[in-house]
Amino acid sequence: MALGFKARACAALCASLILASCGSVPTDGPLTREVLQSAKSSAAPNSLVYEVVDVDLRVANLVSAYVPISFERTFGFGGPATTPVIGVGDALSITIFEAGPDGLFSTKEQKSITLNVVVQPDGRAPIPYVGSFKFAGNTLEAARRSIVSALTGKAVEPDVVIALAENASRTVSINGAIGRPSIVPLGLSGEQLTEIIAKAGGPTKAPYDSYVSLTRGNKTGNVLLQTLVEKPKENVYAKPGDQIFVTFDPRTFTVLGSTGKVGQIPFNAASLTLIEAAALAGGSNVNLADPKGYFVFRYEDENIVKLVLGDKRFNEKIANGMYPNRAGRYPIIYRINMSNPQSYMLGQNFPVNNKDVIYLSRHPATDFIKFLNLVAAPAGLARTVNGF
Repeated sequence: MALGFKARACAALCASLILASCGSVPTDGPLTREVLQSAKSSAAPNSLVYEVVDVDLRVANLVSAYVPISFERTFGFGGPATTPVIGVGDALSITIFEAGPDGLFSTKEQKSITLNVVVQPDGRAPIPYVGSFKFAGNTLEAARRSIVSALTGKAVEPDVVIALAENASRTVSINGAIGRPSIVPLGLSGEQLTEIIAKAGGPTKAPYDSYVSLTRGNKTGNVLLQTLVEKPKENVYAKPGDQIFVTFDPRTFTVLGSTGKVGQIPFNAASLTLIEAAALAGGSNVNLADPKGYFVFRYEDENIVKLVLGDKRFNEKIANGMYPNRAGRYPIIYRINMSNPQSYMLGQNFPVNNKDVIYLSRHPATDFIKFLNLVAAPAGLARTVNGF
């Protein structure tokens, strides 16, 4: 009887001290209210300024539809090549015909001759009775007409046929995680990026874990190979001189907080939603988790941040000290309130991105229980407190 009274008195004392003593209780991260309050408070010197966004239907649709990096916007879609021009290094097969048997290039047995030439670094190649001829920059037809004109009056009714024997000037280079790193010549019909990758032996890893980097002049872009497959407009046409590099970089997300499994988890799929990610993490710990505290920590592109926040709120956060990381992305935290049944539908439409951090906050009551256990255990009252 006396022990029961002491236990209840101890519990009451613990309850009165909990607010002042929370800092001494071991935790695995901030409470939901702490995350929200931190975003609203004024920025201290050298602190990170971010925004917390509650995920509703509008936000989920904006985030799921957004393409952060677009090859089409950066490089243009392009198309089949226009009439190609001759370039340095190209090998040409030039056949010269004459009408008479005793011409410059003809005999009684043969009325034509075939010359094989390679366009030199100065863009020229030698042609008998024509001299050093400028091929580079001309189309095959323009070069043909010029040679016919140069031979007229020297040869007997000359005619010329020029064919491209080897394309050395209209090529792209492709390296990285592919079957055969190589220099790929471009055909007259044009090749899209996935065709170039296929000609180089294809990717060595799954498309959803392979990134394609394209450099064209002073422009560079990097997208997931899966994106080129799923979004045809992103599968742009290659141009001469393009440099393509395929990188294997498995996509992962990190889970922290009151979940069944904490750590870094691979996607192992073309896409992943928040609900699927939560399942991979073992779901929530029903004894510890706060269903109102599902958070996705992410650095987003400026365009999507403006769409989600609106220009006015975005400018306010910038004025308050929010700034991008080295990649030009801004810190943003998405919150989904899983105590609302609608959120389970929204979570199926909310995508998880590579390197996201998903945090499930603990329930505020867990701190109270932990504190009571800490102070009660030395007195042998742990069982009583756990049943409190």
